[in-house]
Amino acid sequence: MASVMRDERARSIPTAIKILVAGGFGAGKTTMVGNVSEILPLHTEEVLTSAGTDSDDLSGVEAKRTTTVTMDFGRITIGDSAVLYLFGTPGQDRFWFLWDELAIGALGAVVLADTRRLADSFPSIDYFERRGIPFVVAVNCFHGHQPFGVDAVRGALSLDPEVPVVMCDVRDRRSGREVLVTLIEHVRAITLGPAHTAVAGTS
Repeated sequence: MASVMRDERARSIPTAIKILVAGGFGAGKTTMVGNVSEILPLHTEEVLTSAGTDSDDLSGVEAKRTTTVTMDFGRITIGDSAVLYLFGTPGQDRFWFLWDELAIGALGAVVLADTRRLADSFPSIDYFERRGIPFVVAVNCFHGHQPFGVDAVRGALSLDPEVPVVMCDVRDRRSGREVLVTLIEHVRAITLGPAHTAVAGTS
């Protein structure tokens, strides 16, 4: 009886999955984590000041007023079997030393891409490729539209054919969750094969 109860408890405990949300400065990482999280997200943001003028390139994101200095953290439950713990990485060069700590135990990653500053995506892509961490590229459609298609972005970033590229709007909760489902399906396809990629309960 005791072993049966232990088995039941084991089956009822959701699998904890660590996901990184990366990308260039101002790509929308903090917004995505905050909008999809089912708990009040943790943000470690500071106001941009003139002291960072020489190191913070605001080209294309001139309206940005804050920056993540450690990480963003949120949580989202998918169905009855999985809980995703989301860690948004800092986007500026001077905080990249934190990435190795944040990446420990990560199952996969989302690389948010801003086509106004597409080159900013390369460091994140290179980081995950070199460490063998599965990732998807999510093109953030600022202002609800995107002038470049999936194929154009894939070609510009020189991505392998198996890396998913999706359009999203990180201001929209459902859109952000669909990106996460795409990532989980991608990871499962790599580890288990396409027949096992169905993910339940995204609402």
